[in-house]
Amino acid sequence: MWRGALLIALVVLLAGCGGAQTATPTTTTTTTIGHPCKARIASLVVTVIDGDTLQHVRGARVRLLGQKATTNRRGIVVFRGPKRRLVVAVSARHYTAADVRLNFQHRIQTIRIYQPSLQWPLYGATPQRTQAQSHIRLRPPFHVVWGREMGGLIEFPAVVWDGQAYIGNIHASIRAVSMRSGKISWLHRTPVGRMASSPAIYGAYLVYHTMAGGVYVLRLRDGSQVWSWNAGSAIESSPVIRHGIDYFGTTGGSIVALDLRTHKLRWRRFLGAKVTSSVALAGGRLFVGDYAGRLWALNPRNGATRWVGQVNGKIYGTPAVSADRVFVPSSTGDSLTAFTTGGRDLWRVTTGGYVYSSPAVWGPRVFFGSYDGSFYAVSAATGRIAWRVPTGGPISGAAAVVDGVAYAASFAGRILGVDVRTGRVLFRFPHGEFVPLSGNGGRLLLDGDSRLFAVEPRRKGHRHRHGKPHPPAQHHRSPRC
Repeated sequence: MWRGALLIALVVLLAGCGGAQTATPTTTTTTTIGHPCKARIASLVVTVIDGDTLQHVRGARVRLLGQKATTNRRGIVVFRGPKRRLVVAVSARHYTAADVRLNFQHRIQTIRIYQPSLQWPLYGATPQRTQAQSHIRLRPPFHVVWGREMGGLIEFPAVVWDGQAYIGNIHASIRAVSMRSGKISWLHRTPVGRMASSPAIYGAYLVYHTMAGGVYVLRLRDGSQVWSWNAGSAIESSPVIRHGIDYFGTTGGSIVALDLRTHKLRWRRFLGAKVTSSVALAGGRLFVGDYAGRLWALNPRNGATRWVGQVNGKIYGTPAVSADRVFVPSSTGDSLTAFTTGGRDLWRVTTGGYVYSSPAVWGPRVFFGSYDGSFYAVSAATGRIAWRVPTGGPISGAAAVVDGVAYAASFAGRILGVDVRTGRVLFRFPHGEFVPLSGNGGRLLLDGDSRLFAVEPRRKGHRHRHGKPHPPAQHHRSPRC
């Protein structure tokens, strides 16, 4: 009798754990913590790392199946749960929160999270178009990690967000590129037009402009087009987006505010002269230059004029705003001019050639290039020249500053990195003509003619295993008038 009861109990237990031949497959998909089938419950290990720096993230808050835990100093947390696909939610101070579906058939999983401060989400790095990323800590010497052909001339730099770089070429082909491997995640070909600007990140979307007047919105995850709009004339301005409004200029002489949420024009302001400058946004004002040599300060709500300043020639490049000052390049004026953000003239530096180059601002100094072949550092307060470095060729593209090193590319076909304080050349790269770089907290992206290179600091004793970069195709463009 006792043995019969024991046998019945054993059969019941085996049936509950899937031992019976009639067990249905839905049993595995509804398994939860606390299920009597202990064989299906395992220790699930989650490691949280910074996606750019690859450092472990201590103190990250992780949620799984109603359980909550905080990562230890090695970025690790352990849960009890079934070995199947599960959603893990992660949040940490200074990082973007993430919800990730992971397959715990492999019970040890890694989640990458990213700091917004270490990204490069738009042309100029900031809405003020300072061309300086003040949080990235990467300095030469560098070694090349990967190099990829981009299918055409690269005149404007990539933007970078959460481990992916997004870059357009002259043919308006947009590529998403893995910062880790250089693999092309997706390619979007624009049906009409060329491109002479950078895209911008807008939440889960990528926004870019074309010289056929197109404004395009793509999904970051796969490059699929969400919608498009046409301004009616060519756009060379890169987007700057605030509260869902994309502000840009057109070669037809207008400044446009386009609502990306409603897909409708918020306002349009006709300035009366060609605009190739990108719009800088600072202190509740829009700053933009035109081919009549005017710097406009506009109200972002309705385009109304706050004030207008005059320089000594056409403004092709983009103004930079920092510490209540606006720095404005003039191509035909061969100059860089400074105003207060209230419109008062401060100073002007004149060079021996066109200043197409958009300036970069880092601390008390401003950096820009000239067609006279020199890379300049001047005092932001007085315009006094602190140093001047010859580059071997005219400089057309913007300067950029990362971690105390100012970079410029020239028509000599190289990129130079110069110490911002001393003017000493710290870095030379044998490819590049226009804007030199962008990047994130782990790697910088150097822009060759048609090839994109990822570099990272060379560690002591590191051996270069990637070989020499491929020589780029040769392209030459005349300055626009």
